[in-house]
Amino acid sequence: MPPTLASLVNHSALKLTVRAGEDHLDVPVRWAHVSELADPVPYMEGGELLLITALKLDAEDREAMRRYVRRLVGAGVVGLGFAVGVNYDETPEPLVDACAQEGLPLLEVPRRTPFLAISKAVSAAIAADQYRAVTAGFAAQRELTKQALGAGPEGVLGALAAQVDGWAALYDASGAVVAAAPEWAGRRAARLTAEVERLRERPAPASSVVGGPDHEDRVELHSLGTGRRPRAALAVGTAAALGTAERYAVHSAIALLTLTTERSRSLHAAEQRVGAAVLRMLLAGEPDHARAVAGDLYGALLDAPFRIIVAESASGPAGEHLGELAETVESAAARAGEAVLVVPEGERLVVLAADEGAAVAACTAHAAAREAERARPEQGRADEDGLVVGLSAPTGPTAASAAYKQAEQALSVARRRGRVFVEHEQLAAGSVLPLLADDAVKAFADGLLRALHEHDATGRGDLVASLRAWLSRHGQWDAAAADLGVHRHTLRYRMRRVEEILGRSLDDPDVRMELWLALKATTTE
Repeated sequence: MPPTLASLVNHSALKLTVRAGEDHLDVPVRWAHVSELADPVPYMEGGELLLITALKLDAEDREAMRRYVRRLVGAGVVGLGFAVGVNYDETPEPLVDACAQEGLPLLEVPRRTPFLAISKAVSAAIAADQYRAVTAGFAAQRELTKQALGAGPEGVLGALAAQVDGWAALYDASGAVVAAAPEWAGRRAARLTAEVERLRERPAPASSVVGGPDHEDRVELHSLGTGRRPRAALAVGTAAALGTAERYAVHSAIALLTLTTERSRSLHAAEQRVGAAVLRMLLAGEPDHARAVAGDLYGALLDAPFRIIVAESASGPAGEHLGELAETVESAAARAGEAVLVVPEGERLVVLAADEGAAVAACTAHAAAREAERARPEQGRADEDGLVVGLSAPTGPTAASAAYKQAEQALSVARRRGRVFVEHEQLAAGSVLPLLADDAVKAFADGLLRALHEHDATGRGDLVASLRAWLSRHGQWDAAAADLGVHRHTLRYRMRRVEEILGRSLDDPDVRMELWLALKATTTE
């Protein structure tokens, strides 16, 4: 530990006597400083033992001593050493009283003890303390390395918690707690998720210090990873600020956990290559081969009902949008103990996840959050063409190709509607009419009906309204004529004119379908 006023008083060679402030001798001393200035405060940093002979002070003036001592205490001076036998044969009582009143320890220095001896004693004690800290830091580094090689991240956290006499926790890329030591620290660490999220928004490496929940402790947060976006985070909770030895231990843990994270990243990349091969086999209708290649990597995922997610970034940094989604899905699956297959495909991301599982729920929630951000007025159009996600219906390994097409169809609809997320089942349960709002469909409808509109514009008949009424009544002449308020022979004449103008037969069901959709498209907002 660093030198204290008590250790200096107990130093047999210095012969110091305590004249005031006996209750504050356990304060650490950062340095011993000699100054005969009437006001040395501008040159103090705090934590010093100030040594004086009162060469330029009137130590007999009580008011002057009171102001002098008060300023020293305000500057963080931890003790005052007064040399007797130089300017004063004894320590002046006004100075003693002022120090006693302010609680500042006053040490009387005999004439035979030079200030240099005190400075040397402080310097030697500080150097010894630093050496002990460095030695303890190297010992902690060896222990942490041993744990990293033997027990992995959990072992590192356990050793670190013991070294700092506190707790430690590891977070994944989503801010969820992966491991904590001791076990009771998991719940405390989970309450810092918001702080970890804020840390992740800063370029790595980044760190911050926060008060623990309900001010239970002091917590340091450190990002882990070598990329621009942190892959994980470390939290270290202690009752007080870290000392030098504890700081060495924390830095060693950061380095070891970063190496573990990067190694996991390489393994993750290899797993993604296997996953890409498995996905290609499933889409090619070869589920048995896919299972053989996957082995136990994805557990029972390939046999249970699953869904396929296809996501892309319509504009902007695709890697950022898709990377966030991949991290969200993988973290949710890991916390739930689920297997998930995540495959980047150029500007796309393909995910195969268990139906009704945590990964699908996390994807839906992530997309909903992005949708809400886009809807906020202050967002403007900044993220209008960002992430787009399509989700298939539940399927099995023999129908994976059909599910992939479903996800692509949902993705296409989401892109066309300006949505972030569309589920294929929503399309099947809804109406086809919203799809007619596409500009290409409207252009086709306008072209198909243009001749009829031009005919009606001359005032020679109402062919468009008559066609709509006839089609809506499924070709029933009497009912359609009644809706229009005309004779059925008039309606028959108008339908013959429609056929002549368009050059198409209304007896053809495909023609009737196209005309009906065209009429709908021209009235759909």
